[in-house]
Amino acid sequence: MQNILFYHNAFIAHLEEKMPSQEPASLYDPIHYILGLGGKRLRPILTLMTAEAFNAEFKHALNAALSVEIFHNFSLIHDDIMDAAPLRRGKPTVHEKWDINTGILSGDAMLIMAYQLFENYDAKTFQELAKLFSKTALEVCEGQQYDMDFETRDDVSIAEYLKMIEFKTAVLVGAAMKMGAIVASASKSDQDHIYEFGRLLGIAFQLQDDYLDAFGDPETFGKQVGGDIIENKKTFLYIKAIEFSNSEDQLQLQHLFSVSPTDASDKVEAVKQIFQSSGSADATRKEIENYTKKAFAVLEELSIPENKKKVLKDFGHDLMDRRV
Repeated sequence: MQNILFYHNAFIAHLEEKMPSQEPASLYDPIHYILGLGGKRLRPILTLMTAEAFNAEFKHALNAALSVEIFHNFSLIHDDIMDAAPLRRGKPTVHEKWDINTGILSGDAMLIMAYQLFENYDAKTFQELAKLFSKTALEVCEGQQYDMDFETRDDVSIAEYLKMIEFKTAVLVGAAMKMGAIVASASKSDQDHIYEFGRLLGIAFQLQDDYLDAFGDPETFGKQVGGDIIENKKTFLYIKAIEFSNSEDQLQLQHLFSVSPTDASDKVEAVKQIFQSSGSADATRKEIENYTKKAFAVLEELSIPENKKKVLKDFGHDLMDRRV
């Protein structure tokens, strides 16, 4: 197996090769824009890593990896529209740079492009990839709907929240890894275990993202810090703060999450203070560690050499130590 930078560079080269300029530019320019904004490329890298972990040539998994990345970015375009988000990776979102209709249509085209990439595989692999992709894509939509529903509810439980982030984020991480295993013709048992590793790591990743949304460095985070607070999203931080706080802080927090001031800076700071003083921030960090450990435990079930397990584990550690 190669190092992360190797997989990243190989994927970017494939992305650039497969995404030439097309007409009409008004449809394809926004697609090139969102795909060119960078990001961690977490999911496609995991697809390539997994393929090699199961003794396949990573190049054979490049189209599956690209499909995952295109789908992920399609979902970001539509999520940003629904959230009215101004920034994505530190740059204007697609609907801000162009308009909402362009964002919807370009996103739709990306979903179709993601499916088309499976046509590069033999019939059996195509069928397995497409079946997994369809299941995952629908779960991501379900997760997004739960996320929107929770904005108007005051009774979201931890179990409901974890289910939401599992569907919205974690299943795609699991699917990215399972696609690598499918391309490598790994056993069904190994395919299922690597999916579970990715799913658990994906939950940890999203909890980390929620934490950084509140407490990340604005210079490195890439998105609007405090965005979840501004949008009144009931994240793990919020639910735990309600659970841990005294009645006075509970009422203040519920009030803050019922208003949308023009200048939200004071609201963001007040909420962050309650997150910290209640112990919610610490509880969130502990839960990130808990899911990361669960993911690493699953690695022991894989029928791959220890040195390859270590590469996957090191990647997980690097992911959870991130500040962006």
